[in-house]
Amino acid sequence: MSYLPCGTYFESYADDQKWWRTNFIKGKMIALVVVLAAAPYIVGAQWMSVLYTINYYILAALGVQLLIGYCGQITLGHAAFVAVGGYTSAMMVLFLPWPQFMVDTGLVYPISIVCAGFTAGLWSVLFGLPSARVKGFYLIMTTMAAQWITLRLVITQLSKIGGREQSFPLPPGVIKIGPWVIDSDEKIYYFSVILVIVCLIVMGNLLRSKIGRAWIAIRDNDIAAETMGVNIIVYKLLAFFVAGFFAGIAGAFWISALFFVSPENYEWFYSLLWVGIILIGGVGSIQGIVFGSAFVVMVFKLLEMSVLTLSDFLMNSYPELGWVTTKIIFFKESAFGLAIIFFLIYEPNGLSYRYWQLKNYFNLWPFSYTGK
Repeated sequence: MSYLPCGTYFESYADDQKWWRTNFIKGKMIALVVVLAAAPYIVGAQWMSVLYTINYYILAALGVQLLIGYCGQITLGHAAFVAVGGYTSAMMVLFLPWPQFMVDTGLVYPISIVCAGFTAGLWSVLFGLPSARVKGFYLIMTTMAAQWITLRLVITQLSKIGGREQSFPLPPGVIKIGPWVIDSDEKIYYFSVILVIVCLIVMGNLLRSKIGRAWIAIRDNDIAAETMGVNIIVYKLLAFFVAGFFAGIAGAFWISALFFVSPENYEWFYSLLWVGIILIGGVGSIQGIVFGSAFVVMVFKLLEMSVLTLSDFLMNSYPELGWVTTKIIFFKESAFGLAIIFFLIYEPNGLSYRYWQLKNYFNLWPFSYTGK
């Protein structure tokens, strides 16, 4: 309850379910907002790309968490839906004949974000249809098929309509919201923070609603949920749509950071990466998405810095060992796999569970349960 006075308790369900239930929680949230606003000035320009990459992974992993963590539908093709969102937004911004007043007022890109979400959501529902009949391994194969069909067939071929290539840049100035032109790392970061906050609030409220309770019931026992009157087909497809919608938002955001669209940005590795993020952060936890994304991005960044430093040292001090530098480049991806194995063995509930334990320790202090 986060520091309610002894003998004080919530007297209604609405009070118990508030987002910010106590003044202490309100203080923590206000402090968090201040930290997020000041982050560009704290970390420096060289770390800005790390910050908005974390936010991008949060947006992309939201749908994976919804499907796997809250609805029990395993997916290994989520990068395909992010790609649909990215290409939808980019092609709407560049190639649709928008009225000039919409271009001047900066309405094109926000509209393309919403359309990207709906397009990716509907595309996700198409590949979620087999979930009405299959589950487990067979559903995994279906979602994997979405990856190959989307990138290798649909995007590669449809993007060439009108003589265009499958990869194309976005000229400076086309990514803007109203008068706000997103053309620097700081603006990309603040834009990503706004999207993350909005999507997390939407996700949290959905999970607290009838829809969220139906998803959790399906995850725990779909037969029992159907016996209780839950239309599992409708709710499974709704989960795929919402997950795809979040993926489309992530894809539409990512083009503002790259100013370039290419199938290489949505390879199958990213689908595995986002599943690994929720395993590391904690399955079935919104906080786990944040912790997992931050952990993965920071580990990759630190490994990259270490590998580059070691490579420079070997090349300068021991040129005869230069061949080693080509081998250690691949250590970053290997470390990600080792991290997943470590968490599955030693911390199967993820970082969010450890955060929950730490929070309870301070909430109950000095009467914390020691486990002895």
